[in-house]
Amino acid sequence: MSAGVATATEGSRSLQVTDRRRHQRVQVNILGRFMLEDRREYPCQVVDMSPGGMAMITPVTGRVGERVIAYLDHLSRVEGTISRLIDGGFAVELRNTVRKRDKIANVLTWLANRDELNLPEDRRHDRFVPKNPMTKMILPDGSEHVCRIIDVSLSGAAIATDIVPEMGDPITLGKMQARVIRRIEGGIAVEFAAVQSRELLEHHISSSEES
Repeated sequence: MSAGVATATEGSRSLQVTDRRRHQRVQVNILGRFMLEDRREYPCQVVDMSPGGMAMITPVTGRVGERVIAYLDHLSRVEGTISRLIDGGFAVELRNTVRKRDKIANVLTWLANRDELNLPEDRRHDRFVPKNPMTKMILPDGSEHVCRIIDVSLSGAAIATDIVPEMGDPITLGKMQARVIRRIEGGIAVEFAAVQSRELLEHHISSSEES
C-alpha cells in the first residue's frame, strides 16, 4: 500500500513539475500589435511570456477580463484575457489550443537559447540575396502573386510586394511554407516554418518555370 501511495505521489509531483516548466515565464523582447474588444489596433512589446500568459507594454490599457488578440513576431496570433494591469501595460492569461501552447513553449526555448548565444535580433542566420530573387507568393485564399526577394536567411525573408497579407497569415513562397511576421517598407517580412539549409533554400524559394 505504501509503495502504491509513494508511486502515486511521485507521479503527481512529476506532473506538477512538468506543469510548472510549461508555465515558466521567460524574459523576452517581442514586438507586435494587438486589439482590444473595440477592435482598434495598437503596437505592443511583450517583456515576459510563458505558454499560459504574457506581460505587455502598451500605449493603452484595457480592463481586467477584457479579451485581447495579438499578432506577435515569431508567434503570429495569440489570444486571451487581461488578468491584471501592470505599470505601462497589462498581463494577459492566454487561451490557446494545446498545439499552440506547445508552439509557444518551443519558440520561447529557441529565443532563450538564441539569447544565450548572444545572437542579435533577426540576425540569427546570415542574410543573402538568392541567385534568382523573383518568386511566387501564394496567399491563404489561393491567389498567386509575383514578388521579389529583398534578402533571405535560413529562417526567414524580406519580400518586396504591393500585396500586404495580414500579420500572422500563412503563405507559400516558392515551395516554402512561411508566415507573415511584420510589415516593412515596400513589403513584408516572413518566417519559415522550419530552419532550412542554404542549398535547399536556394532551390525551393525562387520561382522555377522548368519544374
